[in-house]
Amino acid sequence: MIEKKISQAVLQWFTHSGRKHLPWQQHITPYRVWLSEIMLQQTQVTTVIPYYHRFLKAFPSLKALAKAPLDEVLLLWAGLGYYARARNLHKTAQLIMQQYAGVFPRELDTVQSLPGIGRSTAGAILAISHNLPYAILDANVKRILTRVFLIAGYPGQSSINKMLWALSEAITPIKNVANFTQAIMDLGATVCTRQSPRCMECPISSYCKAYQTHAVDKYPFKKPVKIKPTKKIRALFIFNKKNEILLMQRPLQGIWGGLWSVPECYVNINASDWTFKNLKLKLNGTAQEKAFRHTFTHYHLDIYPWYAHTIKNSTRLPAGFQWCSWDKSLTVGVPAPIQKLLYHRANSQKEITNAKSLLPTT
Repeated sequence: MIEKKISQAVLQWFTHSGRKHLPWQQHITPYRVWLSEIMLQQTQVTTVIPYYHRFLKAFPSLKALAKAPLDEVLLLWAGLGYYARARNLHKTAQLIMQQYAGVFPRELDTVQSLPGIGRSTAGAILAISHNLPYAILDANVKRILTRVFLIAGYPGQSSINKMLWALSEAITPIKNVANFTQAIMDLGATVCTRQSPRCMECPISSYCKAYQTHAVDKYPFKKPVKIKPTKKIRALFIFNKKNEILLMQRPLQGIWGGLWSVPECYVNINASDWTFKNLKLKLNGTAQEKAFRHTFTHYHLDIYPWYAHTIKNSTRLPAGFQWCSWDKSLTVGVPAPIQKLLYHRANSQKEITNAKSLLPTT
């Protein structure tokens, strides 16, 4: 059977060419595998590695993660994006402590029912940590299967996705599943890449219909083009006399859920009036800079930075707001685009100050 030949070829390739020294491949436990699989969702390995190390240092066990405040989890996740992943990690750790006595479940349906864990992630966790015969279907595997079996149609379509799951299950061996799961992901990440695939190095090119028909670059089919809408906000960077930044905790639902960010308002209203009405803060020295665009999966966000200083410090803030020291290090999780704007402003101010110090005195 061709499926069995494919799995054997992939395993043989993994023996001499697969990646075996990634941090989550060492001292394998369900917790470490689960953490890596969540971090690697829509995120490259090189980006994940430093976050993975820092996260494990702070939360070396599932129990430690469950006991940690959500703010600490989000602080370590800041910059990695897709923050629902961090919230779901924290929630799942607590559920496992409460419902499963701190032991990660071994049943596919149970694992899949946990927050933030889909069918493919559940399969990867159980296959890699327990060598259980469950298939996976991440982006790398989808790309391989559409090329090898010449599957026409966007993989996100229900009918195509169902077909790909059947093929993934067919090529997944009963034994040595842990190595095969890592191997098939590695093959997609390093050889059968989205652009410039190295087909001459591929262990299954002789079975690949796309390679045989010189159509590799046409598979998988791309997602139908959809124009992303654009949203606009005014981000209020407000500093007090101590040079602390005003932050507010965002709702758990929506973008940057649970993180601390600067207040924001619509671009077509007076920011000073909005600040006084909602926060009872009187400001001076206001300034606005050009828009900064940050792109999410489904839309563009144009952020219009607006900077101001308070006249005095004594105003009591509403619940969910706080002054935060930022010039040395932030102690709460702040979205990466907001951090970028904040430190860009700081560097600009520093350059102005340095330039003034070079002027001749009179």
